[in-house]
Amino acid sequence: MPRIPLALAALGAALLLAPAALSASVVVSEVFAGGGNSGAPYANDYVELFNRSSSTVNLTGWTLQYASAASTSWDVTPLSGTLGAGDVFLVKLASGGSVGSTLPVADATGTTNLAASGGKLALVSSATALTCGGAAGSCSATAAIADLVGYGTATDFEGHGAPAATNTLALVRADGGCTDTDDNAADFDTGTPAPTNAAGAEHPCGATGGSGGSAVSVGVDVQPVVALGLDRTSISFGSVVGGSTPAPITVAATVTSNNPAGYTLVASRTAFTPADVPLGIGVGAAALAALPIAGTTLATTSAPSAAAGDVVPTRIGFVSPLPTLVSGHYAGTVTYTVIAR
Repeated sequence: MPRIPLALAALGAALLLAPAALSASVVVSEVFAGGGNSGAPYANDYVELFNRSSSTVNLTGWTLQYASAASTSWDVTPLSGTLGAGDVFLVKLASGGSVGSTLPVADATGTTNLAASGGKLALVSSATALTCGGAAGSCSATAAIADLVGYGTATDFEGHGAPAATNTLALVRADGGCTDTDDNAADFDTGTPAPTNAAGAEHPCGATGGSGGSAVSVGVDVQPVVALGLDRTSISFGSVVGGSTPAPITVAATVTSNNPAGYTLVASRTAFTPADVPLGIGVGAAALAALPIAGTTLATTSAPSAAAGDVVPTRIGFVSPLPTLVSGHYAGTVTYTVIAR
């Protein structure tokens, strides 16, 4: 009987990486989402923007955008004019009722109704509506986003989500708007609403009165890491005959991830050519299971990997004896993919 050389031509490693955190000179400094509702001190929702840099910024053509907690559909409020260093820009939004006082004269007005329990606000340097926000980190690759704030039950945010707002309390950025560590949870707390417009007094960041000293904000951005390595790039079962079941071959996959929500490791494959074979895969000592072309999950976690990585020992082989095939070389590819959860 002719012998058939059978091989996996290559093992591919694929991964999805989250981009780096956001940073901005103009930031969202205060968010009030209880406008007009029971107990609200003001009749309208509002958002304050603050220029924490030392230079004037032209906001013409920029937009303030809002999406509800899990939505990827964004309401757009156009902005215009300039914002001096240390100045505040007040954006008046919709009202949920008739309770509360009138806001100071707004520098821009929109019709968005904010949810106090959770939502996403983005300061965007273009008029194009965003489409991201359905998952953590999904907006961070959008270069036009100058600042992103996710609060309450929001699905996207910088770092970690800020707390939820209420009908009586606003979200307030620390140090009068000067703090920006790219972590919403660290930068925001709830506080008494205090809407201010561009006519208010300047508050330059780092400025002090009298003698003493000034403070410098120190931060470090730890980049997301999701990496995958394989201990070999190809395997071969040698020359075999139809009706035999070659012994499985081990492939070790090492996953390194600092994602606090964990990761999922999957494997998929191509069909063998010139004819397919009953390829299977298993993890550790577990029995082999058929490996679908569409893929199967090998491992999933809800925490970061070990510092040196998590080693997932897999075995590739056949779930049933090889059929009787025409002699020749049969080859396919198995791809391992790790995805941040």
